[in-house]
This record gives sequence, structure tokens and C-alpha cells, in this order.
Amino acid sequence: MIILAATPIGNLKDASMRLIEALGEATVIAAEDTRVTVHLLRALGLENRPRLIALHDHNERRVSAELVELARTEDVLVLSDAGMPTVSDPGFHLVDQAAKAGVGVTVLPGPSAVITALAVSGLPTDRFTFEGFVPRKHGERMTRLASLAGEQRTMVFFESPNRLAAALVDMAEVFGGERRAVVCRELTKMFEEVKRGTVAELAEWAAAGVRGEICVVVAGADEVQVDVAEGLRQVKALVAHGMRLKDAAGQVSGETGLGKRELYQASLAARDPA
Repeated sequence: MIILAATPIGNLKDASMRLIEALGEATVIAAEDTRVTVHLLRALGLENRPRLIALHDHNERRVSAELVELARTEDVLVLSDAGMPTVSDPGFHLVDQAAKAGVGVTVLPGPSAVITALAVSGLPTDRFTFEGFVPRKHGERMTRLASLAGEQRTMVFFESPNRLAAALVDMAEVFGGERRAVVCRELTKMFEEVKRGTVAELAEWAAAGVRGEICVVVAGADEVQVDVAEGLRQVKALVAHGMRLKDAAGQVSGETGLGKRELYQASLAARDPA
């Protein structure tokens, strides 16, 4: 079968007994980066030298068919560089193909940067959404964030340290500078840091430069009754960042309960008062 195995996100002592046993017995390992897997085997003192197959974003669709066939006769252990495969890491297409082919899939649970950041954030955990990495380009990032402006669940993001400051500035513009947020850096590692504040405060802090693996946790929006004027403002913001007016009106309608046609017609009227 296919075995998805969570690996430590920083501290090697977080490797579970089941993971260590699986690594010690595996004959085939599909890994995001085979060099990282070799290092993990050595760091855990394991002498096993299984067959290593690279499974990454650029080859997953092609390699998955081979791995599914292998998994008909022997176990295939699947690893990402850190955390759980398939969560912002390779593995989704492999699991999808395995399920369609009737090949078994199981999981060795363990470390997850998403859950770790959420738990330590101090923000509500009863309902949350994981949004992965926001787009690199400013315009695309603003459009994605604008689509989340009304999201009432706590949001968890991954971000590059090089883009963190810019992303926080954009979040402050779209979500409002007073929205509560937490930046989690180097979770479970020696220099772990959890920085709490408003989005504006964190953007100012990050401007000096931040290093390491980053998770950003942002509080959800307050539940408010949105009037047409506020709805028009949201539509205008989406259109300003490249979304078609019709699509923007539909999205804001879905998020606020305001009528799509009403928003669309009001937006047209605002464009041309005459």
C-alpha cells in the first residue's frame, strides 16, 4: 500500500516510533527530496538503505503511476521534507491515483506545521482554514486576500521569509491593520519564535527582515451586517485587482448575502452616475 508518513518539522525528537520503524524496514521510499531523506535516516541512526524515488511538484503526475503499480506488491513509504505529505507538499495526485486504482493508502500521523502554529497562536481553533502560500505577485496576492476579507474562520498561511513583510502589508490593507495575527517562526527548533500583535504591528516588525520557516495565523473577520455601500467597496477592491465586475459581484454576494444583481447594477451606476 501507499504509506504517508509525517516527518519532524524541526526537532528530530518528534519522529514517532512508527516512523522510525517504517524507515528502518522500508524497501521503497518516495521522497520530496531524496537528500533530505538520506540525512534523516543517518540522523536517526538507521542503517537501512531503501530504494529512493524522487516525488516532487515537477514530476508527481508522471511518477505517481509507477508508484501505484509498485504499491500493488510492496509498501511504498511517502515522505515530504517536513510535516505531512499532501499538505502544501507532493502526494495529493499520488493518493488520488491510488484511490482510483484500488490501491490502499494509510497514514503514519505526526508533526504538522499547520496544527502546531494554530495551537500556539492563541487565536480561535474551533473553526479554521488552511490557505497555503499566497501568490507571489502583488496583484494576484491582493485578489486572493480580498476573497478572504470576509472569512470568519481563523486562517493559517505559509509564507517565505523573503515575502513575509510584503504579505503582511497587503493583509493590513485588505483585512485592516487592527486584525489580530501571529507569526510563528522556526517551530520546534532552537530559535522558535511566536510573535503576536495586529497585522500592522507585525508588518512593521517584519520590515527589518525575518529568517526561517514561517507560518502566519490570522484571526477571522468579525460577523457584521454588510450594507450595500460596504458591498460596493468590496466589489470595487476586487475589480481594482483584476477581477471581472460580474465575478466580483457574485463573490461579494456569496460572502455577504447581498443580492448579486443589486451589487452589479449599483457598481455600474457608480461607474457612470449619468
